[in-house]
Amino acid sequence: MTTQLSNSAQDTIFPFSAIVGQERMKLALILNAINPAIGGVLIRGEKGTAKSTAARSLAALLPDIEIVTGCPYSCEPSSPFDGCDFCAGDQGHSIQRQARLVELPVSATEEAVVGKLDIEVAIREGRRSFEPGLLASAHRGILYIDEVNLLNDHVVDVLLDSAAMGRNFVEREGISFSHPARFLLIGTMNPEEGDLRPQFIDRFGLAVEIEHIREAERRAEVVRRRIAYEGDPDTFSEDWGREEKAERRRITDAMALLPSVTLDDGVLTFIARLCAEHEVDGLRADIVIYKASQTFAAYEGRTTVTPDDVLKVAEMALLHRMRRQPFDDPELDSEQLREMAQQIMDSQQSRSPEPDLGDATPPEPPQSEENSHNGIDEDVFGTGDPFKVRALNLDALDGKQRASHGRRTTSRVSDRRGRYVGAEIPQDRISDLALDATLRAASPFQVRRRAYTDNNLALKLEPWDLREKIRESRVGNLVVFLVDSSGSMGARQRMVAAKGAVISLLMDAYQRRDRVAMIAFRGTTSEVVLPPTDSPRLAQQRLDNLPTGGRTPMAQALADAQRLIRQQRQRSPDTPPLLVVVSDCRANVGLRNGIQDADPFEQALRVCESLRQDDVQSIALDPAPRSNHFGLAQRIADTLGGEYIPLDELRATTISAAVRHAQLLDSHAI
Repeated sequence: MTTQLSNSAQDTIFPFSAIVGQERMKLALILNAINPAIGGVLIRGEKGTAKSTAARSLAALLPDIEIVTGCPYSCEPSSPFDGCDFCAGDQGHSIQRQARLVELPVSATEEAVVGKLDIEVAIREGRRSFEPGLLASAHRGILYIDEVNLLNDHVVDVLLDSAAMGRNFVEREGISFSHPARFLLIGTMNPEEGDLRPQFIDRFGLAVEIEHIREAERRAEVVRRRIAYEGDPDTFSEDWGREEKAERRRITDAMALLPSVTLDDGVLTFIARLCAEHEVDGLRADIVIYKASQTFAAYEGRTTVTPDDVLKVAEMALLHRMRRQPFDDPELDSEQLREMAQQIMDSQQSRSPEPDLGDATPPEPPQSEENSHNGIDEDVFGTGDPFKVRALNLDALDGKQRASHGRRTTSRVSDRRGRYVGAEIPQDRISDLALDATLRAASPFQVRRRAYTDNNLALKLEPWDLREKIRESRVGNLVVFLVDSSGSMGARQRMVAAKGAVISLLMDAYQRRDRVAMIAFRGTTSEVVLPPTDSPRLAQQRLDNLPTGGRTPMAQALADAQRLIRQQRQRSPDTPPLLVVVSDCRANVGLRNGIQDADPFEQALRVCESLRQDDVQSIALDPAPRSNHFGLAQRIADTLGGEYIPLDELRATTISAAVRHAQLLDSHAI
């Protein structure tokens, strides 16, 4: 027996058709609603730009689905999946309801997403039972993640794996289980709060940048519609009912037509060349454009894909996959894309070979601008080309629990968003029970306990059986850049290369949600040119304008870095520091308050020893290893307990091992 869920049971939402503008965003959502195999949508934009409104209102346009009444996995009555205990009992009832939109909060734990062991069943009945998570709830519906860039990486990884495979695999706490998890994935984010890692961004089929509404009349129309909706949501929805019904019918018709849509080899070659011309990595873009152009043709009511269909979806598939310089906003010129497409089509029609573009003309070396500071000749050097550095993954030096946010240092965390890695006897009141470890601790005593207890529980527990979960996750760092801008750094354009390396490390910090600070030293002074900030872009601006000249007050710069790190540890104890020294280490100016005739380099070494005692992780990058015959940068690195890395080896595979080696030096120090 099938029943129909009344629309009155659904909350009134803002109609999708009533959203002003944002045509590219709406098209991306509609195409994925027709064909979830496209791979989902990532919507990038500032707050207050209708991202969440569009995602929530899309569910009302999807066709109703038929499910087994009460099934937590939304099984189809005619074909429940093997292993569904609920449907195995032949329930015999089904219901039609609207496709569900499941919202995943930023604070969601991995257990809440994938599912977990049902504690109540385990204790009362003594058997293992799986409690479904959010992925089960989202099956055959929409999974919406606001601020997806703020989720822990391992949670994002689980989500994207399930979205790609259409199935959720769970192996935890003695349970091995899987269930279907096919859903339309929608993620929204504000890029100013940190970006997704490139490998995660690429997993979203389409990506769109929110268009800012600048026309006064259109902005006024947004306000009119919003005020009308808030004043009387039911009447507003009724007024837009005809448009909503028409859009819903168009989506349903496109779903039915999609299997009949064909794409010939000429158009496929066009797609392949378009992706190659835009230098996208891998083949995901080609596949996504293939599927999306087919879907767009079906949405238009056609069964043949044209080059114009490809152009309509190409920008959304290429935008987030194009190679670009660090901190550049993703952008793709629509007119340039169309011109390129026309050239490719003309080339195919004439069957002419691809033009030989020849070798790219190498860029001219960055020039410097002369300046003066306190009578000292100074230059402002350009910035060298940035590059991708190896992952600087660290391990926390202590066993302290921290808040789980960030992507660099592996640490114990105090909240439930971390990965469950072990169990321990609780020191205080339990907030995160490790049931599997508790069961193992209690199981040897069950026969004896049953002899002197008269309750009907399948499991008899004592307070000393209880175990608490140990969780680990990545946390962000405070990365303090100590940049030498003295005169010796200008020799052979060392400052150009040094700036390029710092920019590359800033890109790494941006992707890992680190805070950054920058101290520059030259002449007789050290200056905090950038206090701790969440904006590496601002650090880039300060670095670009940093002049070079004068002597090398390195000891004072190290002392200023130590003072800054100690202050930040008091304000934010959950953020471990990482000191990155970029210098040839030719210290020739002592501490401001130090002994005047003391050796400046020895003063710098004493500050390094103090930093090491403070458990400050460090890296020393040497921009002039070949001319540094006295090993000054090496001595600074050794005294800090960090790792010495020649600047030209920053791209090498040794960078990750170098940081790990620094940890071993600290742990084995006598």
